[in-house]
Parts: sequence; C-alpha cells; structure tokens
Amino acid sequence: MREVVLVYLDRSGGLQKFVHDCKKYNDSKQSYAVYRFIISINPSDIAELDATLGNYILHNPLQAAQIFQSVCFVAIKTLSLIEQLQTEAQISILLKPTHLPPLPSYVLSLSAYPFNYTSQRFYMSEGIVIAMGTVTKYTQGARFLCTEETCPFSEGFRCIRVHCPGATESATVRTDFVCSLCSSPLQEDMKFRVLGDKQIVEMIDAKILNALKGYSIDKSHFRIQAFTLFLR
Repeated sequence: MREVVLVYLDRSGGLQKFVHDCKKYNDSKQSYAVYRFIISINPSDIAELDATLGNYILHNPLQAAQIFQSVCFVAIKTLSLIEQLQTEAQISILLKPTHLPPLPSYVLSLSAYPFNYTSQRFYMSEGIVIAMGTVTKYTQGARFLCTEETCPFSEGFRCIRVHCPGATESATVRTDFVCSLCSSPLQEDMKFRVLGDKQIVEMIDAKILNALKGYSIDKSHFRIQAFTLFLR
C-alpha cells in the first residue's frame, strides 16, 4: 500500500505540494517537535488504484494516515527535504478527503437509530450553526524528555505526543507520562510545543426546518437537540 500511496501522490500533485510544504519548514529558523502536513485525497481515485487502500482510508483513516506518514518520512529522508527531522514520530499527517461516497452509511445523523458511530471513520454532517465560540489554542504536538539523564530517551525526539482526532487536551499534554524504557517520569520541553487553533460550534440537525414551517404531517411529539463540533 505504500507504493500505491506514492503513485497516487505523484499523479495527483500531492507530492509536489508536500515538497513545497517541506521547503517552508526547512527554510524556517524555528525548530519543531512535530511537522504537520494536510494531504487532500480523492477516495474514488485511490480506490481505482487499489481498492484495499481506498477502503482502508474510508473506514480506518487514523491507521491509513500512518501509511502516509511512513511514505512521507522516507521521502523526506531520501530527498533531504527537512534537515532538522530526526524520527518518523515527528510527522503528523491529516488526511482531507475531497468527498465521501453518496451512501447513507457515510452520513452522520443523530436522529437515526441505531447510533453506530463508535468507529473513527469519516462522516458527512449537514446542519445549521446556532452558536460559535471564540478561537482558542490547543496543543498539536509536544516533545517530552526522560528525567533520568542516563536514559537514551533523555535527549532527541524519541518521545513525541501528537493530537489525534477525538482526543482531549490531556491525552497530548499531561504531567504523569512515564518513560516506556525506564519508567521514569517524562518532562515536556516547552520550547518545542506546537500550537494550533480550535473553535467550538453548536449545530442543529437540518430537519429543524420542517418544524419551523408551522405545521407537521406527523402528529407525534419530537425533540430537536443541538450537538457540539470541535473545529481544529
């Protein structure tokens, strides 16, 4: 699947954009713990190249992003795109689909039963925004160092925490992380914390428009409830 990813990036122009993004990181004088890349993907085009990879991206996007991460790391090292990069864990890949299949199973509807939304895959949602919060900061990535000076993880970029979709802030930054090698406490290197913008949005199902018409064919009682989205 790594070969298919490379072929798709080359054909779609994504590889050229990736090289351009790497150049901006490489030219920057700032040191980063995490290098974040947004890759636009067309699920239909990928499915034509390899059906297995296309299905993997649609239904296991977090795991599929790891395949793109591996390919991007090899590309950076082979072409010497970012001199400061040391480990594959420093690369954060966000897959951004251009569209999803026009099927009911890909539509997020909180009024439908059963609520089978435990899988962390892509969904489409349509609604009306009724409230928006202010833009605040959140931690996209952080570097941690082992407090035991003799431990190999006390230097370099071996302990990297990266925000994953659906995770809370405490999953990325906490004070109780321990070293996986020697079990000593980990301490964050604040100089390498990477911040991003987030905004909380309250939405309501588009079916509320039927209730606002002033009449209803269905005489049964119903209730409309808003739901919260985190835009990052």
